[in-house]
Amino acid sequence: MDTIANIIEQQRSCFKSQQTKAVSFRLELLKALKFEIESQEQAIYDALHKDFKKSQFEAFISEVGLVLSQLNLVINNLESWSKPKRIRPSLLTFPSKDYIYKTPYGTTLVIAPWNYPFLLAMEPLIMAIAAGNTVVLKPSELTDHTSKILTQIIKKVFPETIATSIEGGIETATKLLSEKWDFIFFTGSTKVGHIIAKAAAKNLTPVVLELGGKSPCIIDDSMDLKLVARRVVWGKFFNGGQTCIAPDYIIVKSNKKEALIAALKVEIIKRYSETPKTSADFPRIIDKKNTTRLTALLMDVNIVYGGDIDEAQCYISPTIVDEPALDSPLMSEEIFGPILPILTYNTEKDIEHIIGHKDTPLALYIFSNHKGFIENTINTYRFGGGVVNDTLIHFGNHRLPFGGIGTSGMGKYHGKHGFDAFSHDKAMMKRGNWIDPSFRYPPYKGKLNLLKKVFKYFG
Repeated sequence: MDTIANIIEQQRSCFKSQQTKAVSFRLELLKALKFEIESQEQAIYDALHKDFKKSQFEAFISEVGLVLSQLNLVINNLESWSKPKRIRPSLLTFPSKDYIYKTPYGTTLVIAPWNYPFLLAMEPLIMAIAAGNTVVLKPSELTDHTSKILTQIIKKVFPETIATSIEGGIETATKLLSEKWDFIFFTGSTKVGHIIAKAAAKNLTPVVLELGGKSPCIIDDSMDLKLVARRVVWGKFFNGGQTCIAPDYIIVKSNKKEALIAALKVEIIKRYSETPKTSADFPRIIDKKNTTRLTALLMDVNIVYGGDIDEAQCYISPTIVDEPALDSPLMSEEIFGPILPILTYNTEKDIEHIIGHKDTPLALYIFSNHKGFIENTINTYRFGGGVVNDTLIHFGNHRLPFGGIGTSGMGKYHGKHGFDAFSHDKAMMKRGNWIDPSFRYPPYKGKLNLLKKVFKYFG
């Protein structure tokens, strides 16, 4: 295989040839990609199951189905998205016609995570191609089977000069980051996000960083706890808790804590049985390293449900922890596993004390029927996005931007927002020649007061 530097140079030459800028060419590639994914659908399910025992239902709803939906959306809308957009001109620049042109960045790097290894590799790749870029994809080395089928699909559909997948671990990622890119898209941990941003800064490369954080779930005393438990259990334990926007911990009104814990227990058993290890719907932790990390988080805490661990099988059962200390390891880092701490509050100041000492999360969830409480919470705290009276589902609306703030990331994507992320908005003004007032030209003597009036009334 060509070296990384050679692949990048070939892609850069291809981009400069203008080949990728033709919308018809992009659509041809995207339609071929859709056909290949549909042809390989069962193989994708098999790969995800081999990597961490993901059920076919979860694999479709959270990976394959979303990718196909994104492809359909792009294929149906790319021509309109790509057209120059007419913008209302300013009277200060009269006469003119003003436009925004969507232009690709060039040679782009996409580094994908392991928790949704098909979706979070394919979606940014699709948007990069849709915007007219070339792409080097680096899939996760922790999901070996899924990474291999990603590579096979990309190799089948794309010339290497347009898109390619380069598998490997930290050494490969380091080599990729040492190269000069026109744009970098990364999904992963905040820790690695710092490394990506530092590498990009050397060449002033624009980046989108989709990171994570400790996403709180606030529950007041106005809700039906059976409904709350059903939606929290689904959102928390979906994908074995390995979701960047999963509820990381609960803050519940103190007078409802015991009833909530009881409802959560009932719901966990209902969904995964009393022995979740035998459930076909409960995935495994991705590897032994992460299983060991999660096991350590359960030291010296009050486990009120679950806590069953089989490190050899990378299994941790759905687990509820009651009132861990705010400075405990469990409350100091993103959990990213099937462990649910429950804290309590009595006043909104209590909530502020808990959330205010933590970095900005990727998501925040509120379960309440009180409009004032909901709006105050939304407006008080910084977070990427969220849901009122449910979990996770904001990810499913392509019209909503998805992205973090602060330590949970920068930039946004999904749907047209993804196309926009991989596009530079080129501002263009087409000036008329039929009139050319001399006012703006020197000499300026005696013109200042008139200039101020022009700015006041037409600025």
